[in-house]
Amino acid sequence: MSGTSADGIDAALVEITREGNQPAVTLLHFERRPYPSGIRDRILRLADHPDALREVCRLNALLGELFAQAVLDLVEAARMSVTEVTLIGSHGQTVCHLPIPVAEGNLLLRSTLQIGEPCVIAERTGRSTVADFRPRDIAAGGEGAPLTPYPHSLLFRHPDRCRVIVNLGGISNLTVLPPGGISHDIVAFDAGPGNVLIDGVVRRLSGGTAEYDVDGTWAASGNVRQDLLKRWLGHPFFRRPPPRSAGQEEFGPRMVEEILVQAEQERMPPADLVATVSAFSVEAVVQSLEAHVFPRHTVEEVLLCGGGVQNRWLREALKVRLAPRPVRATDDVGFPARAVEATAFAILAYLTFTGHVGNVPSATGARHAVPLGKIIPGKGYAGMVS
Repeated sequence: MSGTSADGIDAALVEITREGNQPAVTLLHFERRPYPSGIRDRILRLADHPDALREVCRLNALLGELFAQAVLDLVEAARMSVTEVTLIGSHGQTVCHLPIPVAEGNLLLRSTLQIGEPCVIAERTGRSTVADFRPRDIAAGGEGAPLTPYPHSLLFRHPDRCRVIVNLGGISNLTVLPPGGISHDIVAFDAGPGNVLIDGVVRRLSGGTAEYDVDGTWAASGNVRQDLLKRWLGHPFFRRPPPRSAGQEEFGPRMVEEILVQAEQERMPPADLVATVSAFSVEAVVQSLEAHVFPRHTVEEVLLCGGGVQNRWLREALKVRLAPRPVRATDDVGFPARAVEATAFAILAYLTFTGHVGNVPSATGARHAVPLGKIIPGKGYAGMVS
């Protein structure tokens, strides 16, 4: 452990055995190790930004409460009791994702941070909860995303067709499913921006009165500026080969601001801007497929899931750009598009809780497959050690 003074690491090697009703504790060895030079100062300097730290801390607790209430409401809507639920899986809310290695002394570090305190979820629901899935893959040398290829394979593999699953989330990701059984060498990677830039631009243009482009009607009324689209597709992310992952660090508020400045300089009508940003999301998917999938796989069907499926403009544009391959929502093959990702993390939680690996190293770049997430015990948890 390290205390509030942040003056180093205390490490104790302890033998604990049970004697009667109480544990018996024997200290085998103890060491105190100072932090490497400069680390203590970096920790203490975090206090120079108290407002940001407090906001992250409070949001972590608040999101935990909201996630827990969502579980309770879901179970009630299904006319079940929460006691009938064995396990909860919670991905959490990503607030920072840094998959590109950065040197820290003799270490190369990747990092990611999701909030939405799982201890709150377990306490409010009484159910064991698996959460914080990404860091274990990152610790194994991966990018921590995408983590959904194995669940995609379970849900959507086809005996005869090669399918691509396109998740149109904030960030779009692709999973290639060859025909036949479940593959442990699945091709999957982040394609680029999905809804995140569209939503950010729409919020700004509407003065906060609209959260997203409903059914793509704003984009449908505009014209795509091909010169700007070409410029944005020159983003360094698209030059990275898979495995790769992205976040708001690449395609978030900073890029939204850059786009709005460009639009103002170009005197672009708002509808043209929304159309061009929407086309950027489409081309991120199409060019990723053309560069990294179509040359190696004969894709016979593209299935769409995620929130972007509700945007008719995105759906129709993808159909045009990917023709003659059929493009349809996962709803058309029996699984609601909006439910796919939440279901995926239920599957990953189950795998961890039952002692199985969940990541796909060919998708994340990890050195090997690992169980994902942290287990927060619920009521009646029997423990892992007898």
